[in-house]
Amino acid sequence: MELITSRKNGLVKRLRELSNSKARKESGNFLIEGTHLLVEALNNKIRIDAIFFTPQWRQKHEYILNLLPEALNANLVSQDVLQASITTVNPDGVAAICNISSLPLVQKNCDFILALDRLQDPGNLGTLFRTALAAEVDLILLSSTVDPLSQKVLRSSAGAIFRMPFERVFPTRNDDVAPFLEKLQIAANNGFQIVGSFPPNESDIHRDLFPYWEINWTLKTVLILGNEGSGIHPTIKACCTHRVTLPHSIYVDSLNVSSAAVPLLLERHRAKMTSKIHK
Repeated sequence: MELITSRKNGLVKRLRELSNSKARKESGNFLIEGTHLLVEALNNKIRIDAIFFTPQWRQKHEYILNLLPEALNANLVSQDVLQASITTVNPDGVAAICNISSLPLVQKNCDFILALDRLQDPGNLGTLFRTALAAEVDLILLSSTVDPLSQKVLRSSAGAIFRMPFERVFPTRNDDVAPFLEKLQIAANNGFQIVGSFPPNESDIHRDLFPYWEINWTLKTVLILGNEGSGIHPTIKACCTHRVTLPHSIYVDSLNVSSAAVPLLLERHRAKMTSKIHK
């Protein structure tokens, strides 16, 4: 296998292009960087179309290469070439091109949906994928969020994105929430309670705002979490059948969305476990 040392190589250009959301959409591929994500992708049967690794990485991880199909497009590259081709500042020696179609499919029978309204921080989104997986969420609905297949989201999800089905809802224009609202209305018509998360300081605005533990989480539920700065869009707020909050000290206006999500998502998990024990 010939070592690729030129940054002008066509394969290197292909890697660089996949750092762009538009290129990912057009090609049907996305890029993973690092050994951990590669192993997670393999464990979850994500289709890998090409792999790029340094000689040093191959020496340490020959066992991983043995797990890959023999017909796979494998490329030996220098550390300099790999570093110039991907976004990781200090790459550990491997990157791979994966097929988007091999990500988990949305299931028809969903009972618990996490709906994210205009989240823009990739670290928050990746962490929410991990928390949603831990809470046995069936689907993550994404409305105008940061691209879930960007490297920062993939890294912070620690591979959870390879197990967690998601669906993206795209607006027809900026700040258009109509497609997202339509999804929520379909869920409501199918018997879901639409639960919006609000900061406790909005209790004067929403008189029907209750602590999160006071609703019946065992019912079919859509939990909506809003944008890091502005919260849930006003139009989306109006469609909530329940409004909950996470009570906390008055010295903090609101919690980081990924932090607030932990007790909210796991409360449903706790309620379902408790319900089974009582039965």
